[in-house]
Amino acid sequence: MFSAELISHAERLLAQLRARGLKLATAESCTGGLLAALFTEIPGASDVYERGFVTYSNAAKVGVLNVDFELLLRHGAVSPEVAGAMTTGARRASAAEVTLAVTGIAGPDGGTEAKPVGLVYVGLAAPGADTLVREFHFGDIGRSKVRSHTVAEALKMLDQALAA
Repeated sequence: MFSAELISHAERLLAQLRARGLKLATAESCTGGLLAALFTEIPGASDVYERGFVTYSNAAKVGVLNVDFELLLRHGAVSPEVAGAMTTGARRASAAEVTLAVTGIAGPDGGTEAKPVGLVYVGLAAPGADTLVREFHFGDIGRSKVRSHTVAEALKMLDQALAA
């Protein structure tokens, strides 16, 4: 299902989290649970990977992660503000100290001039650091590629946070 490289990267991240005694949770929209699937592909992940939230709809973001509905109205689901709120919501709704959140437009439709297909925001919260949100423009490269690139970039962000 996942490349050997992605699995190896996720294994290294889980080992680093385990060594620090940290739990991880994910909140996903456009990736639909791919991060959760990747981390749980690894035997023994349950001692580090606490839970995953697939909050594909706005109602799920509000109901499960307590994202402020006004924030969704003001900025839209695909925004740095909502990615940050998803990250915070996942932290509050879990026993995890580290959270990753993703929201974006995977395509083939749903894009606009202001928010084109391939626009993705990845949020990360970790102890001792401010919530970080990064914007990615993958372009209209196909739904699967947008989603897989998003997973890879989320892993890189987590890697960088753990190296700091």
